[in-house]
Amino acid sequence: MMSTKTKESKKIATYSLMLMGAGFIATIPFQGSFWVDLVQGGFEAGLVGGLADWFAVTALFRHPLGLRIPHTALLPNNRQRVTNALVKMLKNDWLSKESIQEKVKKVQFTNMLIPLVEKEIQKSAFRKGLIELLQQLIRTIDVEKMTPFVKNQLKSNLSKIEMSKLLGLISSQLLNEQFDKKALDFLLKKAENWLSKEQTSHQLGTVSMNILGKIEVEGILQFALKSIQSILNEEKLGNIIKNLLLSVLNSLKHEEDPNRKALIQYIQKEIQGMNDNRELLEGVEKWKAQFLDNWEPDQTIKESLQQIQLSVLELVEDETFIDTYLMPLINHILDNLKGRNDQIDEWIRKQIAVLVEKNHSQIGDLVQENLDKLDNETLTKMVENNVGKDLQWIRVNGAVCGFIIGIFLTGIQALFRMV
Repeated sequence: MMSTKTKESKKIATYSLMLMGAGFIATIPFQGSFWVDLVQGGFEAGLVGGLADWFAVTALFRHPLGLRIPHTALLPNNRQRVTNALVKMLKNDWLSKESIQEKVKKVQFTNMLIPLVEKEIQKSAFRKGLIELLQQLIRTIDVEKMTPFVKNQLKSNLSKIEMSKLLGLISSQLLNEQFDKKALDFLLKKAENWLSKEQTSHQLGTVSMNILGKIEVEGILQFALKSIQSILNEEKLGNIIKNLLLSVLNSLKHEEDPNRKALIQYIQKEIQGMNDNRELLEGVEKWKAQFLDNWEPDQTIKESLQQIQLSVLELVEDETFIDTYLMPLINHILDNLKGRNDQIDEWIRKQIAVLVEKNHSQIGDLVQENLDKLDNETLTKMVENNVGKDLQWIRVNGAVCGFIIGIFLTGIQALFRMV
């Protein structure tokens, strides 16, 4: 559709042509007077100039009066050449690779984007949208699909654990926490509790008497053994052994007792040698392999991941989340970007350069494709709508200039007649 300004310009051009024609006809009955002939010459030249420019302007877009006069309707008849020239000029001159890249070099991308982001993140709509996006991302995580991956990673990492190093760490931790002393004190406490029971004396006596009865000796030793058995019964023998053991336990409780120190040193040595104990290492490695082969943690992992997912969702939905966690993170990222703006700008420019290099030809192809979609009438109206205003003023200028030149030429003719 023709624009309003173009329609107004076309009306003015038509009115100027009608004015010249009406003036020429109106002066015909009054010929013979100098002033009438002078004005008529102006109207005549203006009419000729207006008609000539009307023909020229019209011939650009269509056949004047529908007559197929040669070299008219220039735009429709030369459409392909015009569009090719337009595409070539656009591609090679106006939007050449060099001009685009040169323009891109002057753009400070981070200086433009970072202030924009800082402004947007303060808006409630942006915050709400960001939270909704995070929630959507968390909900789209498929826990069941992640479970085998987590399981394989766990098994892989556990299988790579060097048990000698692990036992070394355990032994160091045990010694740091004085497990040797704690273990001995624990055993002493348990032994003391057992010895304190009433039935313990009887049990010790019974066992001891059975052992004495099974001992086979000769001579004086046999006589002595029989004497002991006849003097002591199970209860007396049990009490003797019980008191003896309690005395030993009480001695072992004292830090300076030599036997206690010897036992602690032995325990320490055994703990320190855990990672060098070949049998222990082989047993632990075998246990680890059997455990990993039989371990099926799928359901546990799935439930754990689901619980983590729900916990993260609850955290994100909390009103304080964005100010407590998200905004400090975003501000920290923006601060880091500000310190690296030159590097970021250079990276963006390189990516644009690569993009332009690979796709520059598509600029012309896109313009050509869009132009090819237009039929001749639509293309003609489009061009006429954009440049028609100035072309219509050419018609006005032709009529006015013709009118002035006509007066001038008629005046010269009158002067020559007078001479």
